[in-house]
Order: sequence, then structure tokens, then C-alpha cells
Amino acid sequence: MPGLFLSLEGIDGSGKSTQGRLLADRLRAEGHAVTLTREPGGSPGAEEIRRLVLEGATDRWSAETEILLFTAARRDHLEKTIRPALARGEVVITDRFADSTRIFQGVTRGDLSEMVDRLHALMIEVEPDLTLLFDLDPTVGLARATARPGTELRFEDMGLDFQQKARAGFLALAARQDRFRVIDADAAPEAVATRVWQEVAPRLSERAARS
Repeated sequence: MPGLFLSLEGIDGSGKSTQGRLLADRLRAEGHAVTLTREPGGSPGAEEIRRLVLEGATDRWSAETEILLFTAARRDHLEKTIRPALARGEVVITDRFADSTRIFQGVTRGDLSEMVDRLHALMIEVEPDLTLLFDLDPTVGLARATARPGTELRFEDMGLDFQQKARAGFLALAARQDRFRVIDADAAPEAVATRVWQEVAPRLSERAARS
């Protein structure tokens, strides 16, 4: 059976990680082999880069430097984790992929979209089969994100205006790309998970039909 590549996107605190775990659990319960992964990260080398970009002062890196770091992490993630899992016929669920770089580095701090797209075309090329965008009021998302324990708060520390620009960028991108489905994330996790399954189940049927 061919692999299926799913990405989960949204602003910080939108519930992507929770929904990724719930979706992976349901897929496994129904007999599917699943790789649940994340960006930045998902491979040993990419996890090292994760610490560089998600911790520290907000001005630690310029947006241009971040684009290079995230692309390097994504390339390693693609080589070491995503492509091998897809080749095995698994469902790959990644918490963030290239769309996050398109938004967080490409549009929130200036117009760097062309740079992001050129690097993506050169080094990554791959796009998910389906992207679920978890949409949430940035005020709610930022409150959720900053309440979590941990030190990976560099982007949250950029403030509400940054998250508002990111939300607008994600929604604009989703409107231009057929692979996106927008999910209202302002609901109980179980209700959001039901909506997620309504979008994923038809893709599983299409995948089975191709096998």
C-alpha cells in the first residue's frame, strides 16, 4: 500500500500536537502503520537544530538565518524519517512542515517568501498529501502556549502581533492550496479529533483504492 503524508499546521497553541497523537492512536487502532513526527526535529540531526531555533532570545537569529536552519533540519528529517516511512507504506503525520517556514519566516517579519520557495524547490520539493490547518484566535493560542512548561518559547515570546500575522498568513496560504483543510480548533479535543477524522478517512479510502 502506498504511503500517505499528512501535515498539521497552525499558530502556536492551536492543538496540533494533541491532535497528532489522537490521530496516530486511532490510525494504529484501525491497523495502520504510523510514523508520528515533528518539525523542527524528527531525526537526530534535526532535533539538534530544534534546540538552536526554539530556545533563546527572540533576536538570536535573523529570519534569513532561520530559513537556512529550518531548511537544513527539514532536509535531514526528510532523508532520515519521512521518505523511509513513506517507502514502507506508512501514514506519516508531521507536526509542522514547510508551510510553517513559509509563514513564520516567509511573511511575519518581511517578504521573504521567494527565498523560502527557492530553497524548498532546491532542497525539499515534497509537499504533503493533506495539510490540516488548526485555526484559533491568536489570543487563545498564545495563552495556551505560554502556559505550557518548557524552554521552547522563542516564537511565543515574539508576542501577539507575530501570532496574528502568522494566523492571517496561514489562512491566506490555505485559500490558495487545494491540499489544505481548515479545522476550527476552538473546541474540545474530542470534537476537533472528530473533524480531523472526517478529513483523513476519505484519504485512507483513496490510498486503499490505489494499492
